[in-house]
Amino acid sequence: MRWLAAILICVTVTLSAEPLLVEKQRFTLDKFTTENGQLIAPVNIGWEAYGKLNSDKSNAILITHFFSGSSHAAGKYQPDDATPGYWDAIIGPGKAIDSNKFYVISSDTLVNANVFDNNVITTGPATINPASGKPYGLSFPVVTIGDFVEVQKALLDRLGITKLHAVVGPSMGSFQAIEWAVRYPDKVERLIPVIGSAYMDNYSAIKLQRWAYPILQDPAWHNGDYYAKGQPWQGLSTALAYITQDALHPDGFNPRYPPISSDTAIHQRIEALPQAWQQLLAQARLRAEKQDANHILYLVRASQLWRAGMGDNWQQALSRVTAKTLFLPASGDLLLPPALSKNSAGAMSAAGNQVQYAEIPGSFGHLDGVLGISAVAQQIEALLN
Repeated sequence: MRWLAAILICVTVTLSAEPLLVEKQRFTLDKFTTENGQLIAPVNIGWEAYGKLNSDKSNAILITHFFSGSSHAAGKYQPDDATPGYWDAIIGPGKAIDSNKFYVISSDTLVNANVFDNNVITTGPATINPASGKPYGLSFPVVTIGDFVEVQKALLDRLGITKLHAVVGPSMGSFQAIEWAVRYPDKVERLIPVIGSAYMDNYSAIKLQRWAYPILQDPAWHNGDYYAKGQPWQGLSTALAYITQDALHPDGFNPRYPPISSDTAIHQRIEALPQAWQQLLAQARLRAEKQDANHILYLVRASQLWRAGMGDNWQQALSRVTAKTLFLPASGDLLLPPALSKNSAGAMSAAGNQVQYAEIPGSFGHLDGVLGISAVAQQIEALLN
């Protein structure tokens, strides 16, 4: 979205004249068994890090990314990159997540949406299956938030990191962060779920099905076997348009798109499309160039299946968390409303855990967890230090 890029550019100019330069690296697992018992061989993901790992490897902070994000949480790959990583406002030298103190690491998830971005390394349906020489398509196994965490753990094991000073992540990244603290309470000392929840309720899960539906209904999808013919562009673009609108509060959406009241064509022709929708769809079509329709479907399913501990009783799973925890929902979030964070924090508190809670102000809704994160930088820094 061009307007989002413009905002990020303004934030970057304000906060940092000298960008933090980072390098994308590759991590390979010869084989990986999913929670469903399916084998993927090999698995490749990308990762990057900011700062230096200390001698006893005790200063690592893991950043887990959101649904349409990547490992690029801060800095730039090249000095002339248009925008930095999505959380550059809080990650870097002297910032809330201080790369002078901490070794901050982030990786691309399995089935990352941005599979055709040259700066993303992932394994998913668009990946060539070594057994067939063709993309996996729907033969790629269903993967879960737990699978994302296990691949991350394998990366950290390879680096010799056995303790995490903190795990921090927004949205789908908050799911991963919480799952880390549930599965490995002895490894995670602090936990900061941003614009997230310890569970996906039915309402939210079915809302996500709206993102999948246009892809599934596009004749060009061909039951996931479209790689020789091209993406189902209409379905993919429509899905990304829905994702954008759902991530915004009306106060953030309305000023950025033409108002219905001034749209003359729709007053005269029933088949005319509102200018706001045309603009939203055009922006989505640009984003679609780097994304894959099947990968979106797999991310939707991983998110729909989310429960802390990946079982039926997420509240009981939270009782295993020992990390000092700070929940940071966005006040105007209509996608993952603050009530989900409140319920999660309440369940954790009831189990005797140390839990703090603060809301991120702003007019961007769910996106305030990215664009407005500097508003809670002080709370983040306090928990980390």
